Amino acid sequence: MGYIKLASYKLISFDKIPSTQTHALNMVATGEARDHTVIMAEAQSAGRGRYKRKWVSHHGNLYASFIYAIEERDHRLSYMIAVAIAETLISFGVPAKIKWPNDVLVDGKKISGVLTEYAGAFVVIGIGINIKTNPTVPDYQTTKLDNYVKVDKSDLLNKLMKNLDKWRQTDFPLVRASWMDLATGLNKYVKYRGEIVELIGINENGALVLRNGSRYLLAYGDEISMQ
Repeated sequence: MGYIKLASYKLISFDKIPSTQTHALNMVATGEARDHTVIMAEAQSAGRGRYKRKWVSHHGNLYASFIYAIEERDHRLSYMIAVAIAETLISFGVPAKIKWPNDVLVDGKKISGVLTEYAGAFVVIGIGINIKTNPTVPDYQTTKLDNYVKVDKSDLLNKLMKNLDKWRQTDFPLVRASWMDLATGLNKYVKYRGEIVELIGINENGALVLRNGSRYLLAYGDEISMQ
């Protein structure tokens, strides 16, 4: 385990642990958590994504959980994080796009995922970015940064931290505009609660806007399936 002070962040790094997210949440539970702390591992034995899905975590990729102090929960945070990751990859010349709410894709293949969990006075944001390897997943295609550009992990982390700070402090109308510019699947059809509906975008409150004929639907945090 190593401790490094990086910009405004305290970085705690491991070679391999079960989960950076679990370690960060344990820090919150034991009172050790501080704002702008990052837990990073070279590999994870029990990495996890949304809905407790397993996140395959081999050596060579970026696995990090960011601890931030918060005053209240904000469901719009997912969009801020997605834009920060996409902008980071774009800065290295990678044509990143966002799949609702915060998966980041390149050429239609997943390259990054996010897990956001609230705990006490903190939010823990787990981010995985495929750099050297990408898992084989039955439900969707994946890719890695090495297919497009050679990126040093420390440079990637530095840029990501700056963009996370930037977009978390940005007014939501600007976040929404950037998310809409980067979103994939807009005006296409998706499956939502067993119905085929059109994906319109997100509104000023961060709700997903869907259309079923002449009827508009607003969804918060529900799962949709791209067709």
